[in-house]
Order: sequence, then C-alpha cells, then structure tokens
Amino acid sequence: MAGIHKIGVLYGMENTFPPALVDRINNRKRRDVVAEHLRIGAVPMAAPSGYDVIVDRVSHEIDFYRAFLKNAALGGTFVINNPFWWSADDKFFHYALASKLGVAVPKTVILPHKAHPPGTTGQTMRNLQFPLNWDEIFEYVGFPAFLKPLNKSRWRPVYRISSREEFFDAYDQTGSACMILQTAIPSKEYVRCYVVGQEKVRVIKYDPTLPQYLRYSKEDGAIPHALHERIVEDCLKLCRALGYDFNMLEFGLWNNVPYVIDFLNPVPDADAHSIGQANFNWIVENVAELAISKALSTEHRTEMRWQLFLNGAPAARAIAGNK
Repeated sequence: MAGIHKIGVLYGMENTFPPALVDRINNRKRRDVVAEHLRIGAVPMAAPSGYDVIVDRVSHEIDFYRAFLKNAALGGTFVINNPFWWSADDKFFHYALASKLGVAVPKTVILPHKAHPPGTTGQTMRNLQFPLNWDEIFEYVGFPAFLKPLNKSRWRPVYRISSREEFFDAYDQTGSACMILQTAIPSKEYVRCYVVGQEKVRVIKYDPTLPQYLRYSKEDGAIPHALHERIVEDCLKLCRALGYDFNMLEFGLWNNVPYVIDFLNPVPDADAHSIGQANFNWIVENVAELAISKALSTEHRTEMRWQLFLNGAPAARAIAGNK
C-alpha cells in the first residue's frame, strides 16, 4: 500500500493494551505510519481491508472477525496472529508437535467425548473402541493428572485428578466437550514467556497460587542462566514452528527441566494491572516495533496459492508457470 501505512488494532473488552499500542505507534510521529482503533461494518468478499497490518485481539471469540481477517489477509494485510494457522490449531496438536521438536512436555492423551456431540448418535461414533482401556491410559499418564479441554475456552473448567474415582467423576461432567488427560508435573516453580516476532522473548516468573494481580513477577526473574537459555530456545522453536508472531508460553520447572504446559495463547494476557507495568511496557514496545516493521515491509503479495497464507510470510509468490 503506497503512501501512509495503516495499522489497525482489533479488540474486545481490553482497556489497557489496545490504546497503549495505538498511542505508542503514533507517538513515534512517523509520517509514513499511523495506527488506529479498527472500525468495520459488513465486508464484501475479496475487498481490501485498507490496512497494511492488523493486530488481532478478539477474533477467537467472534466468528465474524475471524472471517474478516482471513479476507483481509487475502487482500495483502499482514495479520498478527495469522488467522489461518490459529483456526487450525488445538492443544493436543501443540503437545504432539512439542514432543517432535524435542521440547519437554508432560505425557498427554486425547479422549473421546463423554457425551455425543450435538447432532450425532452412537452410529456416528461406531469406529470408536468401546470400552476404552482405562487401565492402560492411567498407567501411561499416571496420577496426579489434569483433565483439560482440547480447545481453550473460558467456559470449560480444568480438573486436577488424583485417582481413578476423581477422574470418572470429572469426566462425567465434561458432556460433549473433547478433553485431554495430561500428567501433572510436580513443579513448584513456573514461568510465563512472552514471544514477539518469533525473535524476542521475555521470561517472567509466575505464581498461580497468588491473586491475579500478584502472579507475574514485576522483574525479569532470577533464573539460572543455562535454564533461562533453554526456555528461550524452546519458546523460539515452538513459535517459529507454529507461525505465531505474538504468543505466551507457560513452563513448569522440575528437576531443572522446563516442561511446556500451555502454549496456545495467540491473544496472551496483556493487561497492565495483571502483568505489571514493566512487563506491560516491554510488550507494548515490542509489538509496536513488530507492527511497524511489517507495515513498512517492501515485500508484497501479488498472486498466491491459498495454502501459502499458512506460513505467515508476507512475501509474494508468483505462481505463473507453476500450475
């Protein structure tokens, strides 16, 4: 897009990060870049969005926004995070990918739905083994364990399980949700890591037992150098494999090994009141730099095959002669 390069921020109930990001970009007083709070109405198909970059903070909750962002990407907009990858991901795939990449991950099993999903019957599920070999599953995962939803959802609880009886009591409550069962790492130390642009990592000590506003360390915590380096390496390895430009990963530390326990967070918590001012400032500054660099990129999309949008790269790939 010639002339002024526009960056739009798409968000929902957030009150601190979106305005701070817009202000941080605009306060640089560049003549060639402007950021604004995105406004959108009905979207004609294949219509350009008018933005070089869109920072997405809400499409996981609104189907209309997700469809808009895919359409925007089709028109050449760089979206943070890639809406195609994001639509395809789930936690079980992430854990399997981590294990393939050599990142330490707790033993994890995906389980069938306890109740038939809406619109299905026993006939729909006739390829499913029944009954499941629960002894084999429990022997593999062990106790304690966590029963988690396959896809992140604010409406689905996570259950800590200490026995077979507790498992079946919790599983009976999951209804038609697809769940995963995962070994509980006996960790008393946790870190959460913000990754921006698949290059910059901020490792923050995190205590889930404290009230929300006290959970994040206000400083880049004292973690042994070798362990810190491994955490950073694992963060970059995972985010580059997943194609995320803004993500948050959580690790449990046990026997000096970082076990990744959560890393499907393409809209990570960025509220100044919960993560602390120093962490907030780091996130705002680095996301602003990323958005500006993508807006000013000299690479352009011209004609592309649909699946090339999955790699997140803004570079054009002409397909003439490759058909």
